[in-house]
Amino acid sequence: MSADRIVTGAHYGLRDWLAQRITAAIMAVYTVIVVTVLLSGHPITYGVWRDLFSHGWMRVATLLFAASLAWHAWVGIRDVLMDYIQPTGLRLALEVLVLLTIAGYVGWAIQILWS
Repeated sequence: MSADRIVTGAHYGLRDWLAQRITAAIMAVYTVIVVTVLLSGHPITYGVWRDLFSHGWMRVATLLFAASLAWHAWVGIRDVLMDYIQPTGLRLALEVLVLLTIAGYVGWAIQILWS
């Protein structure tokens, strides 16, 4: 290997590949649970929905889903930005904007779940 090699990444490879698979599995399990509840035959009213989310396990599962979605989205969007936005300053600005947006959505989900 050459001593003047330019390193452009931070060893994302396997960790991010695994994160994408784990977060996708968490989201798939949550989706199956929610679809099962929705298809249970009971009419979905506000009361049924409120009762479902009054259980601590459902709030935690929903928060886990939101966190998994946020992480999954961040890894995907970051990779797209790294591949297609070449000016470093622009890429960094877009990454910060995406991170702030995702953090805002997770914060909003927490507010909804525990208010």
